Amino acid sequence: MSEPVEQWVKELLQSYDEEGKMTEKQLRILNAAIEVFAEKGFAASSTSEIAQRAAVAEGTIFRHYKTKKELLLSIVAPMMSKLIAPFVLRDFSKVLDAKYARYEDFMRAVLINRAEFARNHLPVIKIMLQEIPFHPELKEQFVERVGKKVLERIVPVIRKFQDEGQIVPIPPESVLRLSASAILGFLLMRFVMLPEREWDDAKEIDTTLDFILYGLSASGRPPVA
Repeated sequence: MSEPVEQWVKELLQSYDEEGKMTEKQLRILNAAIEVFAEKGFAASSTSEIAQRAAVAEGTIFRHYKTKKELLLSIVAPMMSKLIAPFVLRDFSKVLDAKYARYEDFMRAVLINRAEFARNHLPVIKIMLQEIPFHPELKEQFVERVGKKVLERIVPVIRKFQDEGQIVPIPPESVLRLSASAILGFLLMRFVMLPEREWDDAKEIDTTLDFILYGLSASGRPPVA
């Protein structure tokens, strides 16, 4: 079984171990499940492959987890509460707490920050993207523990730029939705769907930022240098 290479994996397994809730075999099962779910997705993963990577009998998995979905939830739920929510917010706070003169500067900082986060924590990003849409309980946890907290922090920033006349006076939630859609689209293509492509990250960030600010209209945008 390969060693976990992501710090969040190590922290997750250590948190279980510190609480004394997990046996050594369970920790190996969780580690293997994280790797397999991230690589193949929940639906395409099998408990037999997880057992093989964990170097345990498949029956051992079912002694600890009644179903494959219970195994998934045992991974994602703690990741959300112990690691993802606080880490995302702590890391993102660096951007939200800074002062920016222009919405363009703020969005550029967001793009760079989230691209770096995705690059450094790709397995968890994959699991979230793959599984949240298909598991209502995971979606609810994500909204409560991550989504609402991010919304509370970012809406005042958007209102500030609206008050300064830099952004159209539409609901801040709509500004966030439209901006986030472009950012998530870039991250999805860059790190999940086409990671093997030769990407010019700086150019793609510029293009994404240009779309957020000006849409697809040829008018109203500054001339290309």
